[in-house]
Amino acid sequence: MRRLRTIPTLWALATVVALSVPDATPAQLATSLPSPSAAGDLLGGGLSSVGDASIEQAAPDSVLMVTLSQALQLAANVDPNYVAALRQVGDADWVRRQAWMAFVIPSAQFQWSFNRFSSPQFNLGTGGLADELTTASLGARYDLFTGGARIYDMQGSAAGVDGARAGELQARFQTALGTEADYYEVIAQTELLRVTQERTARAMQQLDIARARVLSGAAVQTDSLQLLLELTRAQVEELQQDAAVKVSRLQLGRRIGHAGPADAVPLDTLPARELPITEADAYQEALTSSPRVEVAQADARVADAFFKAERGSYFPTVSLFGQWSGFDEAIIPRATTRTTYGVSLNFPLWDGANREIRVYRANTLRQVAEATRADTEREVGRNIVAAYQAYDAARASAELAARAVLIARENLRVQQERYQSGATTILDLLVAQVNLTEAEAGLVQSRFTTRLALAGVEAILGRRLFDK
Repeated sequence: MRRLRTIPTLWALATVVALSVPDATPAQLATSLPSPSAAGDLLGGGLSSVGDASIEQAAPDSVLMVTLSQALQLAANVDPNYVAALRQVGDADWVRRQAWMAFVIPSAQFQWSFNRFSSPQFNLGTGGLADELTTASLGARYDLFTGGARIYDMQGSAAGVDGARAGELQARFQTALGTEADYYEVIAQTELLRVTQERTARAMQQLDIARARVLSGAAVQTDSLQLLLELTRAQVEELQQDAAVKVSRLQLGRRIGHAGPADAVPLDTLPARELPITEADAYQEALTSSPRVEVAQADARVADAFFKAERGSYFPTVSLFGQWSGFDEAIIPRATTRTTYGVSLNFPLWDGANREIRVYRANTLRQVAEATRADTEREVGRNIVAAYQAYDAARASAELAARAVLIARENLRVQQERYQSGATTILDLLVAQVNLTEAEAGLVQSRFTTRLALAGVEAILGRRLFDK
């Protein structure tokens, strides 16, 4: 008989759809994951009992009940990949600011020093001997022309910000996908535990009937032995399934940052709906809006800008500069001051081919980034079709599994009546019981496989297709 174990297809689908997700507006993300700063205020503060403070203070052995929306919000605060991606956005934004400031603000430097000598020396400020010397200087420099390097730096930094934001969205939906997988796993394992408990209860009921028929002489003793064996197997399976439930709850607790098990609020068991988008539209949307595609495109633009900036080193650099210097033996040097300003031209003619190596390597990075972009687009197109087909197949399987449960349940009822009347053997009854157990387990499996498949499609598209 097929064992009722952890649902493998959930994580198989998670592997298929472990992709990036496209950009989305805050309104679109409201049903997925908020920013970490907003995750503490769950549903407008109405769920403060499951906030960060409550989770940290909860006993490790306590079971925290969370809804799917709460789990998604809490997971955003503690997922290391999402936190890292969020920080990368700030880092890229500072790089962009630096590029803009370098374009419009000259570099400036101020220096001040005070020296005391063991014997008097000539002081440039006072023109005489002194054992103290104070110098101060204030200088500024602005590059008028750098071969276009600063323009390309700004373009590359802007592309870096776009890529970081797309990477943050990708990490956000990956966190959502992992959280939903763990959440559905808890519900599925709990449902499978109920199936095994019902199997145990049916075996005990049939064992009582078989014993009564053996005592009355209507059946042989092997009937009760067969049912006793079925009861033993059911009890063993129930123990194993109970352990699986505990492990899945601990995993959900880890996912949301709870130091202990977390239980999932059951979801509705309504039949899955048809996707409100065609496969062709989903394919086009993924190719144009997937964060993974946006990250690859941004990386290609960054590499192109870097190559052009390196190529600008073949042009001369024209700069304006100015400096004020003061010399004295007082703290604030005023005795002698000098002001210098002018224009400088720097034209590197040959540096031992180091420049040529840098340009060649930058061009290599550009070509690799462009090839990666093209391959990513093809991969995302393939994966969205696979995820779409997976949802359709899982949805159809769930409908067939529900029908199989009805058939298996009716078949068991008939076999029970036939066995009680002596019209069938104990083996037919055991087969009917096993078929019902497997049909119920298949329904649980297909139902939550469908939900995870939907989460996979949404993860690629970067938006919710249905309210959850």
